[in-house]
Amino acid sequence: MLFFRLLARLPLSFLHGLSTFLSVVLHRLVRYRRAVIEENLRQSFPEKTPAEIQAITKAFYLNFTDLIVETIKLPGLAADDLQKRMVCLNTELPMAWFQKGLPVLVMTSHTANWEWTAPSLVVQGLPSDSIYKTLSSPFANDLMQIIRSRFGAVPVSMKELPRRLVAAKNTPRLIGMVADQVPDIPEYAHWTDFLHHDTPFYPGSERLARSRNLPVIYADLRRVKRGYYELTFRPLAEPPYADLPLGSIIDNYRDQLEKTIRAKPSDWLWSHKRWKHWRGKYSFLDPKLT
Repeated sequence: MLFFRLLARLPLSFLHGLSTFLSVVLHRLVRYRRAVIEENLRQSFPEKTPAEIQAITKAFYLNFTDLIVETIKLPGLAADDLQKRMVCLNTELPMAWFQKGLPVLVMTSHTANWEWTAPSLVVQGLPSDSIYKTLSSPFANDLMQIIRSRFGAVPVSMKELPRRLVAAKNTPRLIGMVADQVPDIPEYAHWTDFLHHDTPFYPGSERLARSRNLPVIYADLRRVKRGYYELTFRPLAEPPYADLPLGSIIDNYRDQLEKTIRAKPSDWLWSHKRWKHWRGKYSFLDPKLT
């Protein structure tokens, strides 16, 4: 832990220089998941030329290493610095629900620097829970707990989520879920067209919104320049949900996410095998979203 605490004290300009070096190493020498990244990009953007795909790939590696060093830097950032670097343009949207005494479900994604999101929202007066999957490495999990709880953000593991929902039932806050992960059980996923792929999405976010009658908003996170970001909240759905067709919340999220990715493709996490499942691989049961 001491090593990472020391790194967090280094100037961000130095860490960005380190990131530039690491991006070249991962891209050119290690070729970290390069085949997966390039294949994902080719299939998602069939209209782009090979040169354009290579340019996005190169930019992806820099985004990826910037994410790493900026995440490490978070414990060393002052609140006013973070507030300047991560600006939320319309906090009045969730605040309107807070004034009604309601928590708000926020669906976000692995775009740009998502690790700064919850702490920066707390700094801007929006209490935030961030839902996460426990990491297999106890050391890495403990380190991320420290980072994600910066400025009073509350990291909540998936296992702890039911208990947290009961304990903080009437506490107005944001409940952030990174909703573009690959489902563990594709048979129960919500399948839909996304970036020219038949794609499974976790149904859990929609199930949570319906079971708790939570309003749902999308966090559109975009890089303005290196080390600076803008977050825009966009409404996805609001209760009551009795007349809203099943899957509509996830479909609305998919539409917003695709717009975000198309606006700046290199900012999304292309290194994961997002499309390792396909519909014909399974004997399907209908998703149980309620």
